[in-house]
Amino acid sequence: MKRVVFMISSMRIGGVEKSLLSLLSTLSPQDYDVTIMMLEKQGELLGELPSWVKVVETDWYSTIKPVITDPPQVSLKRYLKKGKIVAAIEFVATYLWSKYKNDRYAFYKQVMKKVPYVKDSYDIAISYQGPTDLLDFYVGHRMKAQHKIAWVHFDVQKHAINEQLYEKLYQQFQRIYIVSKEAKMQLEQKVPSTVGKTEVKLNHIAKDEIIRQAQEVITFDYEFEGFKIVTVGRLSYEKGQDLGISVLKRLKTAGYKVRWYCVGEGDARALYEQQIKEHSLEDDFILVGAKKNPYPYIAQSDLYVQTSRHEGYCLTLAEARCLHKTIVTTDFSGAREQLEHEPYATILPFDETAMYEEIKAILTDQQVDMKHLNNKRGTHV
Repeated sequence: MKRVVFMISSMRIGGVEKSLLSLLSTLSPQDYDVTIMMLEKQGELLGELPSWVKVVETDWYSTIKPVITDPPQVSLKRYLKKGKIVAAIEFVATYLWSKYKNDRYAFYKQVMKKVPYVKDSYDIAISYQGPTDLLDFYVGHRMKAQHKIAWVHFDVQKHAINEQLYEKLYQQFQRIYIVSKEAKMQLEQKVPSTVGKTEVKLNHIAKDEIIRQAQEVITFDYEFEGFKIVTVGRLSYEKGQDLGISVLKRLKTAGYKVRWYCVGEGDARALYEQQIKEHSLEDDFILVGAKKNPYPYIAQSDLYVQTSRHEGYCLTLAEARCLHKTIVTTDFSGAREQLEHEPYATILPFDETAMYEEIKAILTDQQVDMKHLNNKRGTHV
């Protein structure tokens, strides 16, 4: 039996967390002794973890978190207030040196120096939510394992990383898994030393389970008889829901009976609520909130739209494919790989006019029977 540890921030609702659940569903408790180690043992999907896996929380993150997340002047004041003069000097010196050299490695080395090594040893240690500086440093430098894997889920061209930090960090890993071919190419360009270590590992998609969960009965605006668009994803700049707000405004101005539903939660909610109000779309651009099971919303939509500015693979796009939805998506890493052979998919640049024109064409196509939309649209990939 192999002992495996997966390192992740938490189990909040998100693509990385859901992909971990899908991956765990393929592992046998007879073959693997699995530990899920989290910075914070919390999140809506925590209860979805298999009962046979061990779930542990780090005992050091609450101390380190303010130093990582707060502005440096706040951390400095905190050290001085506690009378930690030497620590304050070390912090300032390391921070300024890292800034001058554009190399975060020295900063993390100083911040993490009192973080203890993990007592247990493993056959395989996986930093699953990569690239995430803190997780990758911890697995690379504080875990004992025969084999270490960094699992990259993000587009490193858009998800900024400190290249000098990762030139050093990735030396601690034997393999680097990446969720799409395009993301692999981008990582190798940014961090050349990864060439020869990288391997594409597509996210596991539990298609039968997605189809089963999509049959759950929900209340989904049954009184609305118009056209329903659904987008699933964290409310954030990266996921680009603001594009949808602008496009819907134009569709409504043009007289189309359409509503757009965003399933997900995030830090951008207040901003998007303001934009929705500014465009007088309170009744038509609906922020549904986070749902552990978003599949009934996708299944009952007339069109699935992905508005992301960047992705690594985009699990929600794969889930919409499982449910045989017509798809309109922006052009990000992994989109073309996923939709290359999909007959009902359109890939567009991240552009308001391009998306407006495409959705308008779907709405105004005189040959489309609304009940059979998914059998009518072709691909523009």
